[in-house]
Amino acid sequence: MILVTGGAGFIGSNFVHDWLAQSDEGVVNLDALTYAGNLANLVSLKGDARHVFVQGDIADSALVEGLMSTYRPRAVIHFAAESHVDRSIHGPAAFIRTNIEGTFCLLQAARAHWSGLGEAERKAFRFHHVSTDEVYGSLGPGDAPFAEDHPYAPNSPYSASKAASDHLVRAWHHTYGLPVVTTNCSNNYGPWHFPEKLIPLLIVNALAGKPLPIYGDGLNVRDWLYVRDHCSAIRTVLARGRVGEVYNVGGWNEKTNLDIVHEVCDLLDDLRPDPAGPRRRLIHFVKDRPGHDRRYAIDARKIERELGWRPAETFTSGLRKTVEWFLEHGEWVVDVQSGAYRDWITAQYGGPGGGE
Repeated sequence: MILVTGGAGFIGSNFVHDWLAQSDEGVVNLDALTYAGNLANLVSLKGDARHVFVQGDIADSALVEGLMSTYRPRAVIHFAAESHVDRSIHGPAAFIRTNIEGTFCLLQAARAHWSGLGEAERKAFRFHHVSTDEVYGSLGPGDAPFAEDHPYAPNSPYSASKAASDHLVRAWHHTYGLPVVTTNCSNNYGPWHFPEKLIPLLIVNALAGKPLPIYGDGLNVRDWLYVRDHCSAIRTVLARGRVGEVYNVGGWNEKTNLDIVHEVCDLLDDLRPDPAGPRRRLIHFVKDRPGHDRRYAIDARKIERELGWRPAETFTSGLRKTVEWFLEHGEWVVDVQSGAYRDWITAQYGGPGGGE
């Protein structure tokens, strides 16, 4: 079996679905079910004996050690994280606890488990840490994209906490020999994406005729990666990546936030026209977030060169699949937009809003 942390969240649930669609190897899925973790993401796996769901905190050492002992996983894929920049600005403590303390607890439990394995199992074991391009900081318009050797320069509490977790993973390899791999990905989008993030919130608001808020001048640039391409990259690195290495995973799709809102509006106008008129009328510029990084871009040549991985989706094809999924899953959207979610949006943006 493999142990997946954060497997009820956006990227984690996509990974679990894709893994079980392609493998008979079981998954122990550990998720705390905070606001962004949702069992509705996993409803189609109910009754599947290959999927064992456990609600719990990765910072609960006794729980994690017990799972290692009971299920003896041959790999850990660590998605679990607090991941929203705006939330980290207003409440950094949760990011320190989950992303740093939680990763520490998981590494300790994995090391104890790995140390007790037989020689062949020890050699095959992997701890796969899933991280972000935000640890590298911000790029200027003409700067080369982030390569794996780019210096760390995190600028938000979120990215600083993820950078710290990356360093812990590296240290546990170099100090204790734990066989680790790390992937740093660009902005993901796709099915089951919690609608506080830019693309899903634009879709949800546009369908409801609500304002589409864009930070600052809308010219902040991100590289966009379809989530199931990300999942395929993780499987590739888990299977063939070199122990101790870092692989950057990107979509080769640099877009400004304004580009994104225009493409979402135009695609929705095509797939579900609004009698009130083109949805670009809903675009609304709002005050920029503090310390907003200007540009991220991933150089994904290493994973292509060493492991033969490239994204299968273009941004156009991936966005269409994403919008179609949201159009087909309106009930899921209603269910995840709880009172707590609405209160957050109001507190952050003074009304319907959205962000990265």
